[in-house]
Amino acid sequence: MPLSMYQASIPVFTRFLNHLSTILTKAEAHAKAKKIEPTVLINARLAPDMFPLSRQIQIVSDTVKGCAARLAGVEVPSFPDVEVTFAELQARIKKTGDFIKTFQPKQIDGTEEKSIALKMGERGDIKFKGQDYFLNYVLPNFYFHITAAYAILRHNGVEIGKGDFLGNP
Repeated sequence: MPLSMYQASIPVFTRFLNHLSTILTKAEAHAKAKKIEPTVLINARLAPDMFPLSRQIQIVSDTVKGCAARLAGVEVPSFPDVEVTFAELQARIKKTGDFIKTFQPKQIDGTEEKSIALKMGERGDIKFKGQDYFLNYVLPNFYFHITAAYAILRHNGVEIGKGDFLGNP
């Protein structure tokens, strides 16, 4: 049986949101153990022109909820980008996970040819077919920002490894 759009998206998003939450829990424990002000990690970045950890997580959330909603043909919920604590970032991840868990396979499957348009500011609208949107825009963006969050924390001494990123099979 071929892999469906639902199987390729919602369970993968759910799994990696859970991994991201676990990584943040370890980061918070690290900050406490090393007596580091949590905002140091939350505002950390790998390069001066790069988004900080908090924004990386917000983008992961926006990418996931936007994908699920657009493919299902429902309004994308707006979450204000106001998180400044580990607890608030964890709540954002949970809220995102709770939202995507509301979708059923019948809402996502069969959307491979669905027209998706994204408003990209100065770049204007970008148009995709559902499968291209998911495979060539959403997944790379999703993994990029999760990887950036992981790298920021690892760079700042949080004891995480590849197993934390991938989780258990």
